Amino acid sequence: MTPRHLPVHEGWTLLADGPVPVGLPPDGVPASVPGCVHTDLMAAGLIDDPYLDDNETRLGWIGRTDWTYRTDFVWSADGHEFTDLCFGGLDTVATILLNGTEIGSTANQHRSHRFPVRPLLREGANTLVVRFTAPYTYAEALRDKLGDRPGAYTEPYAFIRKMACNFGWDWGPTLVTSGIWRPVALESWTGPRIAEVKVLADLDGDGVPRLSLTLDADRSAGGPLEASVEVAGERAVFTVPAGQDRGAVTLSVPGAARWWPHSHGEQPLYDVTVRLGDDAWNGRTGFRGVGLEREAFRVSVNDEPVFVRGVNWIPDDCFPARVTRQRVSDRLDQAVAAGVNLVRVWGGGLYESDDFYELADEKGLLVWQDFPFACAAYPEEQPLYDEVAAEARENLVRLAPHPSLVLWCGNNENLEGHADWGWQEKLEGRTWGHGYYHELLPALCAETDPTRPYWPGSPYSGSPELPPNDPALGTVHLWDVWNRVDYTHYADTAHRFVAEFGFQGPPAYATLRRAVSGPLRQDAPLVSRHQKAEDGDAKLLRGLGDHLPQPASFDDWHWLTQLNQARAVAFGIRHFRSHGPYCTGAIVWQLNDCWPVVSWSAVDGDGRRKPLWYALRRAYADRLMAVRDGALHLVNDSPRLWEGTLRLTRRSLDGAVLAEETVAVGTAARGVTRVPLPPSVAEPDESTREVLVAELGELRTVEFYEEDTRLALPPALYDVAVTQGDESGIGYRVTVTARTLLRDLALFPDRLDPAAEVDDMLVTLLPGESAAFHVTGAVLKDPGALGSRPVLRCVNDTVDG
Repeated sequence: MTPRHLPVHEGWTLLADGPVPVGLPPDGVPASVPGCVHTDLMAAGLIDDPYLDDNETRLGWIGRTDWTYRTDFVWSADGHEFTDLCFGGLDTVATILLNGTEIGSTANQHRSHRFPVRPLLREGANTLVVRFTAPYTYAEALRDKLGDRPGAYTEPYAFIRKMACNFGWDWGPTLVTSGIWRPVALESWTGPRIAEVKVLADLDGDGVPRLSLTLDADRSAGGPLEASVEVAGERAVFTVPAGQDRGAVTLSVPGAARWWPHSHGEQPLYDVTVRLGDDAWNGRTGFRGVGLEREAFRVSVNDEPVFVRGVNWIPDDCFPARVTRQRVSDRLDQAVAAGVNLVRVWGGGLYESDDFYELADEKGLLVWQDFPFACAAYPEEQPLYDEVAAEARENLVRLAPHPSLVLWCGNNENLEGHADWGWQEKLEGRTWGHGYYHELLPALCAETDPTRPYWPGSPYSGSPELPPNDPALGTVHLWDVWNRVDYTHYADTAHRFVAEFGFQGPPAYATLRRAVSGPLRQDAPLVSRHQKAEDGDAKLLRGLGDHLPQPASFDDWHWLTQLNQARAVAFGIRHFRSHGPYCTGAIVWQLNDCWPVVSWSAVDGDGRRKPLWYALRRAYADRLMAVRDGALHLVNDSPRLWEGTLRLTRRSLDGAVLAEETVAVGTAARGVTRVPLPPSVAEPDESTREVLVAELGELRTVEFYEEDTRLALPPALYDVAVTQGDESGIGYRVTVTARTLLRDLALFPDRLDPAAEVDDMLVTLLPGESAAFHVTGAVLKDPGALGSRPVLRCVNDTVDG
């Protein structure tokens, strides 16, 4: 008999278990499942959107309140022997009652739960209740019992297995949630049931694709069970032996092609079908080998080294039930379009949704998965230890089929915190997570998923005896830049692998305008509420340094700090890539935001691309030219030889050629070539009035000999023509022709319409040159406004000549 799956998503009501400071009706308000308390209260009109103005500051009571979700559902006998109530995710501390009988409790957002309920079900109406204990109540009680632990924030996130950044971060609000955040359903079956399938798809010693499969069965009889698996035209039959609940098989799949990251090849994926009696499991996988050279931290796929062009990923919403598959797809498309080939799922968030990993498989994005531990000493006592083991094992199995997943990492910055942040004295011998990162998690990975490397944490140098942030070994996080020193200090050291680095900039104008009512000023209190970094506003201005002038208005502040963010990160990437193959990768902090905020992201909380995104697209392109230490470095991360005649010209700012050199060059596939700059172009006669231009084929880079604040930049003079972009009348072509050199020309059409986007920006033009920008997404009443400030900007606007 075919198993029955009955979602229980309708008719839910949310009630508070005690007084609350809003007019919640005694019989509650309608609740959405999946969802959470915050979104239900918003839908009922009882709280304002916490992403707007300073509304967040008035909602702390939600995380300190006990809540109850209740629904009545109709059930009828279906002829099956067994029925389980299955929760995909409960956030977080919950007690579940069916028809008045307690059936179980939970205390972990990061795992699923199922409870046998057949004897409790009634023909007709049934009542399901989920009571949530306030996260603060649980976490603070456990903290009092186990003793406090040091961390980057004073919140008790280390004492509850819940998304840590719910408790606030230096880019995120404090919105401590409760709710049924993933689907809930009744599952009924007769006979044996497929309880779990683990799929490992890699290559054997001869490079032939193979699939290793383990099936766990929920059985009612003790005899042997016959099961089968099919993939890519191959089929195998195997047995779950009598008296056991597990069977396994390894299947050679010679007809399958290899999966590659998009920077290296195609992404063939294959359906996998497992059958056990009347039950079936369907999944999808891809075949590839993964390796990690530990000292160099060099990732390889199918025995080919991959220079990691990465971004860090945080939860895309403080309320993850709102994140649709399309939204994840859009965000990952933005990563691919920027040249990114790896996304690191950061440890202060979640094991992401199935959608996330499926889409990464399809788009050819490698995934580095942190276990969810970040920026704190985590106790190893019960009940936390067993919860960590359960969540880790479940997610190891859940994510194992995905070829995109190439690395498991134990934590974010906890090894560094213990070694370098003064934690040891504060701990006074208490546990802090060592047993997780160096014992439990590597053991579970070795047992459950031996096809992928495990790394204890980041930053980490490969041994507990070594300084975690050693630039010569393993991974580093570079936060002196932004916090203390100028971004040019990225060039002080050659690093092996940079797993975090970044610089702040404000979100798009339309995003900030939506989030903040009243006047927009960089010092406005409501704008400051959307800056969570310690001393962040001052660091933004201090970071301009000698690079750009201090802003005289909000418009200048918005433009210059966004530009400085883009320049800082691009400078770092060029430096890191120019040191390849010694340097093996860079992961920018961060791709995305969870709300409208001034942050390190390339894509803001409303999904709009900041200038940093356009800079990433250039800096992460397959081919890059980087000037460093008196030489031009040709970085070729494509599979083809890059050769041609390199033209180097030293020009005055009016475009006149003062010196010219040509050099025949060739750079091997996946290689870096250093080309010394001839003296005639390396040294200017007047550094404030000259520029170096390097051209090779269609690629050009413009390098100034001085910072912009010392350049004799002329006032911006240009001609602008705006025309309809296509026959539909939607879209515009903005052609700018320079009459003077124009430094970092940018277009911000969202200032005219929030839906408008532009295809390019940060373009430097020499006198007489033109650039065409394509604007889509809106129909404008005054298209001519695309050609004037504050929509059209360049550095010349703000630097006196």
